[in-house]
Amino acid sequence: MTDFSPESLAAIGPKEFTQLVKSTSDAKITEVMASERRTKILDEIFHRMPGMFRPERAGDTATVIHWIISGGPEGASDTYETVIENKTCTVTSTPVREPKLAMTMDGLTFLKIVSGTGNPVMLFMSGKIKTKGDVMLATSIPKLFDIPKG
Repeated sequence: MTDFSPESLAAIGPKEFTQLVKSTSDAKITEVMASERRTKILDEIFHRMPGMFRPERAGDTATVIHWIISGGPEGASDTYETVIENKTCTVTSTPVREPKLAMTMDGLTFLKIVSGTGNPVMLFMSGKIKTKGDVMLATSIPKLFDIPKG
């Protein structure tokens, strides 16, 4: 697979997705994430998030996370809400709850994080990820999800 079409993404697993991100130039990913394909790509990724959730690692975690993905068409941002409570994970593209943590990043940075090809700590330290709220929660996100290793 060599493209980020929504149809292609729906047909591949996490390891293939990691390889796609790893083998595609940053410029190409940025271009795709600024196009009309962006919403379907983000929807596909967030649709899979509950399936990647590791309830056995959640303990008594009860939280709301907002993912704010910038760099869309005409400078638009998309916000997705992840709710973790009672050892379950739900996601919506229409946030309604107050977040304990809000993370803002561009589409390239987001794809690097969810594919496991980018180091979240380094991306945060370099200013590519901006947080508002519980920064310690941000450090626990990788343990709550089965993120491929890039």
